[in-house]
Amino acid sequence: MDVKLEPSWDDLPLMANTSHILVKHYVLDLDVDFESQIFEGTIVLFFESRNRLEKQSGSTKETCRSESNEACRFSTPEPCHSPVTDTRTSSSKTGYNDFAICGKGEKDTSGKDGNHDNPEQASGISSSKYCCDTGNHGSEDFLLVLDCCDLSVFKVEEVDVAAVPGIETFTGSPQITFVSEELRNQIVHELVTLPADRWREQFDYYAHCSQAPGCGELLFDTDTWSLQIRKTGAQTATDFPHAIRIWYSTKPQGRSVTWTSDQSGRPCVYTMGSPVNNRALFPCQEPPVAMSTWQATVGAAASFVVLMSGENSAKPTQLREGRASWHYYVTMPMPASTFTIAVGSWAEMKPEICSSEDLAAERSLTPSEADFRCVGICGHMEYPCRFQNPSATTQEVIPHRVFAPVCLQGACQETLLPLVRPCLSAAHSVLGTHPFSRLDILIVPANFPSLGMASPHIIFLSQSVLIGMNHLCGTRLCHEIAHAWFGLAIGARDWTEEWLSEGFATHLEDVFWAKAQQLAPHEAWEQQELKADLRWRCLQDEVRNYPEEMQVLRPNKEKTGHVSDSGSSVIKHGLNPEKVFMQVHYLKGYFLLRFLAQRLGDDTYFAFLRKFVHTFHGQLILSQDFLQMLLENIPEEKRLDLSVENIFRDWLESSGIPQPLQTERQARAECGLARRVGAEVHKWIRVNRRPHKRKRRETEEVFEKLLPDQLVLLLEHLLEQKTLNPRTLQSLKRTYQLSQQDAEVRHRWCELIVKHKYTKAYKDVERFLQEDQLPRLDQAVDHCHYHMMHTDLAQHCQGLENSSCWGATDMLVSRHTALGGCSATGDTYTVPPELLSATHVAVAGHGHIPVWGADGERGRQAAAGCPPVL
Repeated sequence: MDVKLEPSWDDLPLMANTSHILVKHYVLDLDVDFESQIFEGTIVLFFESRNRLEKQSGSTKETCRSESNEACRFSTPEPCHSPVTDTRTSSSKTGYNDFAICGKGEKDTSGKDGNHDNPEQASGISSSKYCCDTGNHGSEDFLLVLDCCDLSVFKVEEVDVAAVPGIETFTGSPQITFVSEELRNQIVHELVTLPADRWREQFDYYAHCSQAPGCGELLFDTDTWSLQIRKTGAQTATDFPHAIRIWYSTKPQGRSVTWTSDQSGRPCVYTMGSPVNNRALFPCQEPPVAMSTWQATVGAAASFVVLMSGENSAKPTQLREGRASWHYYVTMPMPASTFTIAVGSWAEMKPEICSSEDLAAERSLTPSEADFRCVGICGHMEYPCRFQNPSATTQEVIPHRVFAPVCLQGACQETLLPLVRPCLSAAHSVLGTHPFSRLDILIVPANFPSLGMASPHIIFLSQSVLIGMNHLCGTRLCHEIAHAWFGLAIGARDWTEEWLSEGFATHLEDVFWAKAQQLAPHEAWEQQELKADLRWRCLQDEVRNYPEEMQVLRPNKEKTGHVSDSGSSVIKHGLNPEKVFMQVHYLKGYFLLRFLAQRLGDDTYFAFLRKFVHTFHGQLILSQDFLQMLLENIPEEKRLDLSVENIFRDWLESSGIPQPLQTERQARAECGLARRVGAEVHKWIRVNRRPHKRKRRETEEVFEKLLPDQLVLLLEHLLEQKTLNPRTLQSLKRTYQLSQQDAEVRHRWCELIVKHKYTKAYKDVERFLQEDQLPRLDQAVDHCHYHMMHTDLAQHCQGLENSSCWGATDMLVSRHTALGGCSATGDTYTVPPELLSATHVAVAGHGHIPVWGADGERGRQAAAGCPPVL
């Protein structure tokens, strides 16, 4: 019997009973209604019971016992709010007459990729408090539990897959004379286990089955976090229907999607990496072990563009006047939390000049080239894998598209588009085969709560990356591209091990960006050392200002990866609003990988990393999988005192600064770029100390031109000064044109403005709050004083009538200040009332903008099986 769970207010339950039954494929058929702000339609789920899977793999069959069913009250469901007819004629979407996965007239790009996301698997305690467990109940019915919240479920029914023409080929009989539950489940079993080289036939039948008629309604009930379904008389998971259809709609306030307007004022909706993942978009199994494929058809007004996690570059299919549908599919099994959608009036950017060589490098592989027969090379479950295709392994740049709101076309064309090819090529040169066959990049609305988020086949970027030089855009793009390997193609089996996604992406972004810039080795080393200095400052603040228990990268220790008998679990602090500001999993993970690369040497380390990717792509891992393989593949003389146990102790299972890192930072000398910043700081201190009236013979200071990261470091040093006079601040802004720099630099500049109450520059703060989101950790930004900000602002605003200032101030938080926080010297200060009022008015049109952890990934926590990766 599962242990009863008493989750605290900030824990996120994962309710799905994945130990008994697994979703293998989803078919979504939805319409977008912007007037009502809902998605509405059906989802069909195809299952495989775990005992059948275990028999196939030769594993010992697990037995489960469950809680009493008395807490769950079921009644016959109300009739569906939609007309119930043969579903082959009731769908408003494109029919599946000849299964054209790519849609009519669309170019075929054949399946070649897949990837998982980065959820962090939880503490492994089941939640029988929320619902009844499942398993073999003796005389009781089996209970299917799906993760679900903020949804209106109208009807649940069994799908009569036996009614699909031609389906008898899966029964071993020339024709079907008698239909039973066992026969239907046998058909689904044969369908979900088709070999990878028959994926087109498989998806064709999924589509036809999804529109087959229903053959009986199922009992269902919902609670805060789950949808519970049973069939009278079905006492085990094997007996339960293996294909069901759910009629439902989302709710306008649902937490998985955001309904808003883009920068051109046009309506749009997108998934933004919510802490509750996709359970408020469709009923699903959220634990990362529930890796599935999917296909989705979404209908919308013809003026909208639908982007989605999908292997095909979908084109619209006309339905009726003013309506069109878009169809996407994914053949690589991934956690449901990685599914992403964005619907809006997006404009596609096209390269002004595209050479024939570029087109050849980016062309989609033909079906004959994409011959994905499993040859036993890969260790993952069978699917059409790019790592087995020689043509895919040499493809440096995958096909890609760039979309943005109409008003940002020029900025995208100038800043983002030229970077995509070199960044993709750089990633390939480091890690090899791109796990995914294509990529869409979207500049999302201004209320997007991070700088970026990676999902299968699609990346979201903030408009903030388009301002200033291309440095911020390039590093953020490289970070999200890195998630294709770490966070998606290779995912964390336990959602608490976020470092397996974020640490790798943070470390690799520096390497990719240096190669994309074609820097000489010494220049690349200098750039990466400067970045390490900035991240070191961030990490020190993190460990000073957050609870010790939240600084541990492997908090479950020896229980990491464990789940309850039913498969349900809880993510400790998964809903804690403070957790999303923390960057420890980015920073400590980054410094661990940097430490290992320095110990082994870059050549040895990155050669191993390519081998690791080839071994574990398409799978979920734990920390020990990476560390054990690393230590087994390095020479004895380089291993020295390295061991899995020592790394666990020093880096992953302890709070604070790891001792090896502390030792390394104390012994190292500053890089040249940082030393030049130090010299500039001294100049500004001298300028600030000069009297207002100076002697004529006194020489003017000559300031050097600084790179963006150097400017960030300079401003952070100046934030440590107790006072800077207005004249100094004015000169500082003019010298470096700070109001025209990227978001990282302007963020620090805004902190200086607030700290020193420099009223002449309050417009810069208003602009930042209007146009930029809080930069994330990967950009060397830290949110340690978020809680201090709210304490100070609460004191400062006490008695003020305008208590709505919180929506604005949530947008600007940083390492030293936070529109009210404390400086590195320990001085506290608050935001002047006039700035609070001004910024509240300035952002009123955007609504409350939450601040996320690094990666967009809510931290999309990116390993395969984690939520969206930031």
